[in-house]
Amino acid sequence: MLFHFLLLLLSLEGILSTEVTVQWAQNSSEPDAVRAHQQEIIEVTKKLLTAIVMADYDSYKEMSDPGLTSFEPESLGILVRSMEFHRFLLENALGFRHTIMIEPYVHMMGDDAACIAYVRLTQALGGDLAAIHTKVEETRIWHRRNGTWRHIHFHRSRPSTLHSK
Repeated sequence: MLFHFLLLLLSLEGILSTEVTVQWAQNSSEPDAVRAHQQEIIEVTKKLLTAIVMADYDSYKEMSDPGLTSFEPESLGILVRSMEFHRFLLENALGFRHTIMIEPYVHMMGDDAACIAYVRLTQALGGDLAAIHTKVEETRIWHRRNGTWRHIHFHRSRPSTLHSK
């Protein structure tokens, strides 16, 4: 019995990891300076997602503008204008999660603003140790102030399913 449990844990190693990984897709043929800014946005977004996966509200708050706004499934279509909403979600997050940022695409809007869009795949363990996979589409807006990138807005939605008859 113990042997089977250890095998299960080893097979779920990726899920038990709290690392955020990126499946990279090159952003067009932008000049090197623009590509460097785009990579910077991908890295700061990866750091933000790591704070989310780790349920680290202090790091999340530090990277976010106090006036952070969002549209997300948990807000039921209402524009959220509160860090308290996110604090509650992070402080009540349970379990191990592994997140993959798939094909991030960055739009630079000058030197001090950027928009990143990607699909976020999250793997977790249910109460019965069965793997759970969720997929969301995310867009995040970043603004650099005093040399520091701040997360100012995001939109997260679950992908819709098309049904044909």
